[in-house]
Amino acid sequence: MLKYPIKLQKDTNNTVLATAPDFPEVTTFGDDNDDALSHAVDAVEEAIAARIAAREDIPAPGKVSKTGVELATQTAIKVLLYQTMRKQKVSKAELGRRLALHRPQVDRLLDIHHTTHLQQIDAAMAAMGGKLHVSAE
Repeated sequence: MLKYPIKLQKDTNNTVLATAPDFPEVTTFGDDNDDALSHAVDAVEEAIAARIAAREDIPAPGKVSKTGVELATQTAIKVLLYQTMRKQKVSKAELGRRLALHRPQVDRLLDIHHTTHLQQIDAAMAAMGGKLHVSAE
């Protein structure tokens, strides 16, 4: 669904450094390319969680030329929900009013570490006049 580019480069101590051009705060490493990419997925997800908590924008993925990391489906869906809220200037309080939810319930909708039923995300998108489309390859 959402795939962010990752730059890999050999480090001086026989590890592989991984950075994410779309998230300047992301820098991690691994023993080899696969290990570095595994850590990069976690680092990108943590950067996303931090940006949601700080009410900052989450960038759309840049072009993946060689290497990238794909977000878990649930994470990607929550990113899309959050981006829709930002685009429409809908606060968490306003979304809660539209859905008749308490603040902790809205917080869980946007928490990438919390499993959320798709019906709840569908309802949140509908409350903002949107719709979630799913496809498979």
